[in-house]
Amino acid sequence: MVIDFETTTPAGHAAQPIEVAALALRYQEGVWTAVGRSSSLIRPPAFAPVTPASTAQTGLTPEQLRQAPTPAEALGALDRRFTADNRYLLVAQHAATEANIIHNQREHCPALARVDFLDTIPFAKHLVPGLPNYKLDTLLAHFSIQHPADRHRAYADVDVTAQVFLRLVNTADENAQPSDLAALVTIAGRTAKCNIPVQSGLFEI
Repeated sequence: MVIDFETTTPAGHAAQPIEVAALALRYQEGVWTAVGRSSSLIRPPAFAPVTPASTAQTGLTPEQLRQAPTPAEALGALDRRFTADNRYLLVAQHAATEANIIHNQREHCPALARVDFLDTIPFAKHLVPGLPNYKLDTLLAHFSIQHPADRHRAYADVDVTAQVFLRLVNTADENAQPSDLAALVTIAGRTAKCNIPVQSGLFEI
C-alpha cells in the first residue's frame, strides 16, 4: 500500500495531517496491479490552522478543509481497508514522515499503525547510487516519470511514488538484487513504531 500525507506543522506540535491518499498494489502472476485507492481531505485541529505557506505548497485552503472529515473519520475509514486476512507493507517516500504521522494518529487507525514500511529513499540509494539527492522530484526526473500538475497533493504524490517504487522493483529484478522481499526489507524496511518492543523495568529498583 503506497501512502502519502500532506500536513500542516504548528509551532510546538507534531505535524497534523490535512490530506491522505493510499494506493493498494498486488503482485500476481508476474504483474503489479492496482487493486484499490483511497483519498480524503482531513480537517486539522484548531491549534494547527492551514497557513499561507501550506496553501502555497499544496493549494489547500482553510475554506476547503473546514468541512473535511475529522482525523478520526478519515483515518478510521482508511484503517478499515486493512483486513485481517491480508498482509501489508506500506510504501512511502521518506517513510519516517508518514510513520510519525500514523503513530501520532494511532488511536484513529490502530491496524494501519501496525503495518511496517518500505522507504523508497534507501531503496533508490542502493540501486541508483550517485544521484545528487534522493528527493521525489529527483527520482521522477531520473526515471523520466512525468511531473504531476498537482504535485504536493496526496493523491498525485501517491501515484508518482508508486511509479518510482515499481521502477525500482524493475531495476532490482534486472540486477537480481535485492533478490527477495526479505532482502528488500533489510535494505529499505522501517518497523512501525507500534511494532517496536517497549523495554520496561530498566530503572526499577
